Amino acid sequence: VLLIFEGRQWTYGEFNQDVNRLAHLLKKRGIKHGDTVALFMDNRAEFLLSLLAVIKLGAKGALINNSLSGAGLAHCISATHARLCIVGEERADVLGEILTDLNLEAGKDFIWLPDGARSRPPDWAEDITAQLASMPTGNLPETQAIKTGDTAFYIFTSGTTGLPKAAIVPHRKMLIVGEVMGRLGYKTKPGDRLYLCLPIYHITGLGPGFVAFIAAGGSIFLRRSFSASNFWKEVQEYQTNAFVYVGEICRYLAMQPECPEEKNNPLQKMMGNGLRPDVWDQFKERFKVSRIFEIYGSSEGNVSFLNLLNKNNTIGASITRVSLVAYNAEDDEIVRNDAGHCLEVPVGEPGLLIAEIGPDTKFVGYTNPEATEKTIIHDVFEPGDRWFNTGDLIRQIDVGFSLGLKHYQFVDRTGDTFRWRAENVSTNEVAEVLNSHQQIAMANVYGVEVPGVEGRAGMVAIEAPESGTFDLTSFQQLVEDQLPPYAQPVFIRLLKNAETTVTFKLLKGDLREQAYHLDKVGDDLIYVRKPRSSTYEPLDNSFYSELVAGNSGF
Repeated sequence: VLLIFEGRQWTYGEFNQDVNRLAHLLKKRGIKHGDTVALFMDNRAEFLLSLLAVIKLGAKGALINNSLSGAGLAHCISATHARLCIVGEERADVLGEILTDLNLEAGKDFIWLPDGARSRPPDWAEDITAQLASMPTGNLPETQAIKTGDTAFYIFTSGTTGLPKAAIVPHRKMLIVGEVMGRLGYKTKPGDRLYLCLPIYHITGLGPGFVAFIAAGGSIFLRRSFSASNFWKEVQEYQTNAFVYVGEICRYLAMQPECPEEKNNPLQKMMGNGLRPDVWDQFKERFKVSRIFEIYGSSEGNVSFLNLLNKNNTIGASITRVSLVAYNAEDDEIVRNDAGHCLEVPVGEPGLLIAEIGPDTKFVGYTNPEATEKTIIHDVFEPGDRWFNTGDLIRQIDVGFSLGLKHYQFVDRTGDTFRWRAENVSTNEVAEVLNSHQQIAMANVYGVEVPGVEGRAGMVAIEAPESGTFDLTSFQQLVEDQLPPYAQPVFIRLLKNAETTVTFKLLKGDLREQAYHLDKVGDDLIYVRKPRSSTYEPLDNSFYSELVAGNSGF
């Protein structure tokens, strides 16, 4: 068995035949090596089937975040010059709202895949279900012409400015993921079964999840989204002995009351990123998971870390030449000496992680050359050298016996990008949206720490309107219409002192430090959108006490 999804399952042979049917149909439609096909649907079997069909032709998949809508969605489809878009029934209405913003022809360049509701496709898209049945099932000769340096797909990542950027992921990178993470990390073998509930439009779900596991013939149980209440029941039902994670969902599992299904569970090994030390201990002790392979990497980067030796609370080691250099957080800049070179930090101190760019550590970057160049640092230790700036603060730690490998630990993001709900959030991108609100002249967006929660929650500081009344209803509507859930601000601060806005940008550090703390914000009003709430409301002393105690429910 390759895949189990919502009552259906495929063997490797069956899935390969279905992939080939779609690939032959796409070939008939003119899709060829080097073309791009956008994929926009939920976390389901058809997403993987479509991606592999596109890849078999030597074409590139543009993996669109299924929570996007509006301008962000239009940008992602257009940025990769997609010739065709495959959309799931469940996302067709959202896509239909931006058709006029795309360089695709309605009725010709959109393929619609049903999702069980049996509704009719929109008039601008075609249902190919009936045609697939008559397509050949054999492998395609085009696949043999694909080179390791060719682009397999684009994954969109938020940067520090502007809309999401398309990171280029070559076949080479996925082959390495399969070998290193699949065979050495999971030590996957036929009969192993992975619990996969992460988005497969992101690198963690697709790379360390799907690709790493099928590289050695393992089986995958796929879920549309994570459910803490169903997790252990399904682990038992489907006998999944492996799990791909992000720290956020592990924290939710650790917060759940004990249940019968977690006892004597089959879960033995897990791989992912962002696992906090206290949650790490729970998975080892409470859930009896013996091997935790914390990893570090990015869609666009040329460096990755893997905790191959199963050391606690570390992202492991890397075979890439890396350095941790001094970084001034206040001024958001790298520290250099009088000669203009970077300074390495002592062992144990956080430093900005950079990775050398060379013949064996190529940096492909993004489809946008300007965005790619912004992540490259020149003349780091000697004239002419080039290094990739990860934008992350890392520290080297002592893990005892480690075969001479240096081990590291993730500390935080730098600059104006922060992580929330396992996603990178661009403060500039969020501010652009919020500035369109009729009562907002300039939105200052930043991430703030919430006790007991990974990453940082979004907060926006704005000047209080002269009327004294801020229209929370229209603000709420704006963020829901224009921003994905993870980028929607959790907190709002209304600045009563107009002088504050004169040096708004310079005071971001102060605003971030003061955050939502009622004893630090003076007379400013703070609003919060509580977990599972649909509205913003004033932050009162009662909920504030829960926040600082780590009991907020975020």
